[in-house]
Amino acid sequence: MLGPVILAASRSDRMRRFVSAAPGTKQVVARFIAGENVDQVVPVVQDAVAKGLAVTLDVVGEDITTREQAYAARDAYLELIERLQSLDLGTRAEMSVKLSMFGQALEDGHELALANVRPVVEAAAAIGTTVTLDAEDHTTLDSMFTIHEELRKDFPQTGCVIQAYLFRTEADARRLAASGSRVRIVKGAYKEPAEVAYQAKAEVDKAYVRVLRILMEGDGYPMIGSHDPRLISIAQELARRAGRKLDEYEFQMLYGIRGEEHLRLAAEGHRMRVYTAYGTDWYGYFMRRLAEKPANLLFFARSILTRS
Repeated sequence: MLGPVILAASRSDRMRRFVSAAPGTKQVVARFIAGENVDQVVPVVQDAVAKGLAVTLDVVGEDITTREQAYAARDAYLELIERLQSLDLGTRAEMSVKLSMFGQALEDGHELALANVRPVVEAAAAIGTTVTLDAEDHTTLDSMFTIHEELRKDFPQTGCVIQAYLFRTEADARRLAASGSRVRIVKGAYKEPAEVAYQAKAEVDKAYVRVLRILMEGDGYPMIGSHDPRLISIAQELARRAGRKLDEYEFQMLYGIRGEEHLRLAAEGHRMRVYTAYGTDWYGYFMRRLAEKPANLLFFARSILTRS
């Protein structure tokens, strides 16, 4: 029951100030956020690659209010790509972007977000990697999918994310699986109303399996975003039934969560990609990580009490 409360708090400026000032926050944030800038995140990427892992990088910060902030987000990703190229990491690291960070919610936001994300996708392609468009709350998805389709005309490797808890997702999965695109399936981490999304964990899990089966049986490249051992096992079985080789799908997990499982899957020959977030505007991302798992919240509360 705490999850929806935490997700609501992720949009509260008052809670943002409280959490940011709490004495144990920095310690816990470091568990999920790999650094504040490119210089700090590069060693994390290099360490992951040395261990046989792939990476997707997310510059955190989605609640922007000006066009200047949207341009700054674009430039932050271009800086990241330039650094990856200089270190010859392009084939092991891709980017994940939230279109809200590129101005999607501003006036003429759809056109602004497309104009800002296109040079990032172009630059990524030039160094041999790609970009995945993250899913946000349900009101943004039609715009996201339209931008995804537009980008794929020139960059067919551009990926997108679908969220199992939304009622619409099975239809989205059928359309995307048929098109041959790269699709990450996640459970969903936004507070959504009962009119558009499953609310019970059991129903979300069932929907996840249904959508995953569609992706595995389709022509696209499924990316399984989950830390759930049961869903990981089901994904492996569905891949086997669909006749997929190990390089025809991948697992994705978050930086700071189940690190031993990252290494185990990679050792078995799976492509294992670590979703690695960095940046200074970490609050929204951090709160969603707390909402996803009660143990994360307990870890945070314990850290605050210890420091206090």
